[in-house]
Amino acid sequence: MLAFKIFPIFAMVVSVFGLPTGVNSGAQLIARASVLTETHTGDATFFEPGLGACGKTNGPNDLIAAASHELFDTFPGATANPNNNPICGRSVTAHANGKSVTVKIVDRCAGCSGEGDLDFSPAAFEHLAALSVGRIHGMTWKFN
Repeated sequence: MLAFKIFPIFAMVVSVFGLPTGVNSGAQLIARASVLTETHTGDATFFEPGLGACGKTNGPNDLIAAASHELFDTFPGATANPNNNPICGRSVTAHANGKSVTVKIVDRCAGCSGEGDLDFSPAAFEHLAALSVGRIHGMTWKFN
C-alpha cells in the first residue's frame, strides 16, 4: 500500500526535475568513439582569436582552432554551457598541402559551413599554408 502512495510522488518529482544526467547511453558512447577516431575532412580558414566559446582567451600566435558549430554543438556530452563542452581543450592534428599542425580546440566557428571545417589561429594556419591563401579545401584532421 505504501508503494501506491510513494509512486505518484516519485513520478511527480521525475516529471519536474527529470532523471539524473551525466550517464552516457551505449549509443552515446559509440557516437563519441566514432567522432574521436574517424578522419574528418573540411575547409581550413583562420580568424583573429580572443575570448573563445570554451571560456579561454587566446592570441594569434597560439596553436589553437575553432571547431565548426555543427561539431561543437553536437559533440557527445555538450550542454547549454559551451565552457563545459567536452570538445574544449581536445588536441587535433590537421593535414593539408603535405604539411601538418597540432592544435587545441578552444572555440566554436559559427561561420564554418561543414562539420569537418576548422578555423585556425593565424600561427596555426601558417603551418599549413600562407595566410594569403585564405582557405584550404580538403584539409583532413583527427583527434589525438
